[in-house]
Amino acid sequence: MCRGRGFCRLSYCPLLASRTALVKLRRVESSKEIFGSSPPSVFVGRYGYPVINIGPSIPPEVGDTSIYDFPEKWLELRLENVIDYRWSLITGTVRVKVTDLNNSFIHRVHEVTLSAKPIDVEAYLEKPPRPRITLSEYEPPQGPRAPLRDLRVVGNPSVPRVVDRVYNDKYLKASDAVMILYNSNIPVTFIERVFSVGALGLWSNRRIVPTRWSITAVDSTISEHLLKEVKHYPEISSIEVYVRRHYDNLFAALLIPSKWSFEWMEAWWPGSTWNPGLEKVVVEGDYEGFCGRDSYPNIGGCYYASRLAVVEHLYGRRKQATAVLLREIYPGFNIPIGVWFVRENVRAMFREGPALRTSDLSEALKFISEETRLGSRKWLNSSRILKRVAYIKPITYYTNISFREGERRSD
Repeated sequence: MCRGRGFCRLSYCPLLASRTALVKLRRVESSKEIFGSSPPSVFVGRYGYPVINIGPSIPPEVGDTSIYDFPEKWLELRLENVIDYRWSLITGTVRVKVTDLNNSFIHRVHEVTLSAKPIDVEAYLEKPPRPRITLSEYEPPQGPRAPLRDLRVVGNPSVPRVVDRVYNDKYLKASDAVMILYNSNIPVTFIERVFSVGALGLWSNRRIVPTRWSITAVDSTISEHLLKEVKHYPEISSIEVYVRRHYDNLFAALLIPSKWSFEWMEAWWPGSTWNPGLEKVVVEGDYEGFCGRDSYPNIGGCYYASRLAVVEHLYGRRKQATAVLLREIYPGFNIPIGVWFVRENVRAMFREGPALRTSDLSEALKFISEETRLGSRKWLNSSRILKRVAYIKPITYYTNISFREGERRSD
């Protein structure tokens, strides 16, 4: 009766997503040989570290498959299309030690990963791939996997010159290589892939890095480098409020005139991904002050993904501010699809411009009450930084009072 019209109230159609992918996979479900154009894409597991599974991901299609692993372009697509693309990727994996970079198989993986365009690949599996779907909060959905017996790179990789340069520079630190690629307009997703296969850094220190770790590492590295500049910029002149709604998610940001500090908070409604059975909304978050933080945030990789988007925005404006980001996740969004969803939505929110500019915090909080379901009072009570801004006077407030009183006495 529904036929994809949203009667289930989910933000995507699970039937369309899974069945479209299964149609593609039926071509290879009984085959041990896979031929297709890798987007390029690669998966690096984390279980058993430092001995892990690694291998390329290949759709059973030839041609321009770049959209299969290009999160920077996914916001323009329907969510079921993204899921379909990801579930259509077949990954053949080999178990290797993270320091074994002289392995001939890893060299072929590097050929695939460093290419900026899809590359034709033949994979010979130990057994037919099982149609098992893997979902994660950190990385995009993954399709079927199977042990890999052999891998042949049929096409010629198209490696950007700057990528080739940092790959072959054995004396360049990984963090410096990441920033060279970023400043050369290489997409963050591409940098994360290259980082994960151990293609960057001092030769003696290179390691294969699990996919979910490399995503957070790159987001964190880029934002830390940009923050070194942002912290020297002048503060914004007024409070700015940004709002974006996308697939049963609401994103909001308050940029407040002050020195840099940052907070990321999430409110999960009952029936959403990480709050499936509770009867109340759960709010979680983490924050940092001007000097940053020295521990991994409990809220996970979304913290660094959202921080990167905020810092990029401020860096582009040559300004600094205190940033408080809010996310409300409603019951229709019940599938984890990776931190890319947060990073790209926050980027898009800032591109759309502020919904409100004001010099009055109470006006900004009133606007947040009108735009969010949770309301500003609950957000304020859950936030460390908002409470500090609302209730604690800065030292300049008292020095200005003393200065004005001194003027009156001299008069």
